[in-house]
Amino acid sequence: MNLPNKLTVSRFILTIAFVGVIFSNLPFHETAAMALFIVAGMTDYYDGKIARRDKLITNFGILMDPLVDKILVCSAFIAFVGRHWLPAWMAVIIVARELAVTGMRLLAASRNLVLAAENMGKVKTSAQMVAIVSTLVLHSYREWGEWSKFVLGFPVFGEPWVFLFTLAAQWLAVILTLVSGITYFSRNRQLYLQDL
Repeated sequence: MNLPNKLTVSRFILTIAFVGVIFSNLPFHETAAMALFIVAGMTDYYDGKIARRDKLITNFGILMDPLVDKILVCSAFIAFVGRHWLPAWMAVIIVARELAVTGMRLLAASRNLVLAAENMGKVKTSAQMVAIVSTLVLHSYREWGEWSKFVLGFPVFGEPWVFLFTLAAQWLAVILTLVSGITYFSRNRQLYLQDL
């Protein structure tokens, strides 16, 4: 197994650890969950970069990399619902979109077609990552002590700034997820319309 594929597998393991830690009663568990998510997100960046740079693209990577990405993101939003950090309807929109697009890609693969990632999808993913990290910051910064609220003497963390930023990030992630899903299905409608 090459390095990019090892990073993909490690991201799946980190996702399991993230979910376990976020629901645990360990000291600093919310901060630990945030750290695990950030490391998992970094593996997503580096596995693709290394695979393209070293020409290590494999069928395993093509299939599993986007699938594990979706598992990571969906696990985070579902966990947030379980912790009462996010309304359930927001998570439903995000998870439904990710599952629907995965189904569309499987349908395309069954016809020997490859659906390329779109720019809107990349923007959506970035917005989701920001929403997840900001939500984790909002609920973990209290574990860091009073000093953590200030950087160079300026307030960075704390209410209401982090709360408002997180709320805006969550709404933006949901809106972009919905718009990107509609756009994706509209542009690839010939795939499913021919079976109706």
